[in-house]
Amino acid sequence: MSGLLRALVFPVVPAWVLVVVLSAVASHGATDRPSHLSSDPQVNTARALIEGGRFEEALLILRPIAPGHADRTDVLFLVGLAALGAAEMPGVGDARRDGLLDEAILAFHAILIDQPGLVRVRLELARAFFLKGDDELSRRHFERVLAGNPHPAVTANILRFLEAIRERRRWTGHVGVSLAPDSNVNAASDDRTINIYGLELDRDSESGARSGVGILLRGGGEYQYPLASDLRLRIGADISFRQYSGKEFDQTSLSTHMGPRWLIDEASEVSLLASARRHWTAGRHQFSELGVRLEAEHRFSNRVVGQGKLSWHRRRYEQDKDLDGTHTALSFGLRWQATATMQADASMGYSKERTQVQHRSNSRRFAGLGVSVALPKGITVGVGGELIGTDYEGSRAPFVLDGSAREDRTRVLRGSVFHRAFNLSGFTPRLVLVNERRKSNAQLHDYRRNRAELQFERQF
Repeated sequence: MSGLLRALVFPVVPAWVLVVVLSAVASHGATDRPSHLSSDPQVNTARALIEGGRFEEALLILRPIAPGHADRTDVLFLVGLAALGAAEMPGVGDARRDGLLDEAILAFHAILIDQPGLVRVRLELARAFFLKGDDELSRRHFERVLAGNPHPAVTANILRFLEAIRERRRWTGHVGVSLAPDSNVNAASDDRTINIYGLELDRDSESGARSGVGILLRGGGEYQYPLASDLRLRIGADISFRQYSGKEFDQTSLSTHMGPRWLIDEASEVSLLASARRHWTAGRHQFSELGVRLEAEHRFSNRVVGQGKLSWHRRRYEQDKDLDGTHTALSFGLRWQATATMQADASMGYSKERTQVQHRSNSRRFAGLGVSVALPKGITVGVGGELIGTDYEGSRAPFVLDGSAREDRTRVLRGSVFHRAFNLSGFTPRLVLVNERRKSNAQLHDYRRNRAELQFERQF
């Protein structure tokens, strides 16, 4: 276990040093200091109109002068407030209302690209998303506002918004596509020889690591049907598809789930779901599984949310019947919104896979840490690390020279970056870099791997 800890700590330390530096940079200008109020008579007239509830008249003044105005932050904020106020006026048609909300969102978002620490602006953006029905985005921004220590009255209102989001949630979905170059698609070892009962043999020259560029597609959705004030029926499905040239490494997975979700109180909820999954490799059906999972979520404070999951599945293989068996998994995670511009995540878990053949049965442990920081000038960066330890049962001779069981230790480092101003029909491009290394006491099971993904994802 000490080797496992060393493998986690030493690679991740440099990442956390980077996080400290980035956090210091983010905090420079990330406070909610008052922005300069414009002395422009037109702007002040518009401000007075907004205070008097005459939002459309204010927009007529602000729209022509907003582009390139010297007091950009103040003018854009007033545009957002006026558009948001106009959208809430009685008698506004749906199309007009959506257009005004979009205008408000664009104005607030433009400010936060350069100054992500302006909590008041983020609060109004969260409210605009709420009125538009974009609950996932609204929730994220409300939670960031809570991390900015707002006035207790504001905090109470935000908690009411979050409760309303939780109660009214019906449809949720996600879709994404990624371009994914990989230096070791087949996760192969670089070792060129293998020792078989004292005989050292050379490996086939074509059995090493193979690189490639793949396409990853993923998507899914869920509907929650209200059965009672505190009870929902969840029905959902997810699909993922990975394709590389030659089809040998293609992977397709289709999963579904259904079950009740209980809203226990304002801070807690539990779901019990029946779930099924079908998986294909290289275009051929590989396995199917059926089981159940228990999910729980609890808000410990305005900044900290915890999640837990327990699952059990029986897996059946189409051809490799020796791999038939059960898979049990338990995991926990914490999400800490440290400030309005920095979020940290921690996770840990354990799983047990029992197969027909002893040397393929295994237990797995993992722990992960990650931090995301919104920097000024529109840049958001993230760093993280994960450690995975897998212990197999039974002898694995001759791959393990002393005849003992196989043990793997895998270290994964991740980094990501995206620009908040780039948005393609709701899709934000994100570059993710991954360095992965596995050490094993079994011959030919070590590997090194560098991956990248240019992601385009959207949640709705």
